[in-house]
Amino acid sequence: MPTYEYAPVSGSCKICNGRFERTQSIHDDALTTCPICNQPCKRLISAVAVSKTAGDLLSNKHIGQAGFTKYQKAGDGVYEKVAGEQGPDIIKK
Repeated sequence: MPTYEYAPVSGSCKICNGRFERTQSIHDDALTTCPICNQPCKRLISAVAVSKTAGDLLSNKHIGQAGFTKYQKAGDGVYEKVAGEQGPDIIKK
């Protein structure tokens, strides 16, 4: 489901900090009042966010940056570390 960005019609609010996001179905009507401060609000036109593909998220670089360690089979019962900092460099079964 898409995430829509809303702002108060007045332009600012000390209660909700002026903007909020809401995940809604594309078929849902736009909100007309802020659920936090009850001021009239309008839906904003925002840039589209494109998620990374599974291939990007599972790359060795991304796995290491996320704090995980990845091992790859290097031979019969031998696994080498290919991503990440923690753990042994080689695991032998």
